[in-house]
Amino acid sequence: MEFSFVTFFLIMAAMAVADVCWTLYFIDVDERRAHAAAFWSAMIILVTAFTVTNYVENKIYIAAAFLGAYLGTYGTIEWKKKMEAKSKPELID
Repeated sequence: MEFSFVTFFLIMAAMAVADVCWTLYFIDVDERRAHAAAFWSAMIILVTAFTVTNYVENKIYIAAAFLGAYLGTYGTIEWKKKMEAKSKPELID
């Protein structure tokens, strides 16, 4: 089995994008936005297909998928919290 740092980082980035899509998918489902949720669902399949086809050949790439998944979800939720904090009006005493 051949290892490539480029493939490792591509899988990590793709999995991060997939988890961004998953997080936004769940947000849109919760807010009952069918079109947006359907878009994110399709993106999940597209990005995940690339990831799975690569790490099936070499199990070490599962670590890249793990790291990408963590970073994608964490980053999206932190971004969402910052956006929500900016949109809340500040209380003035």
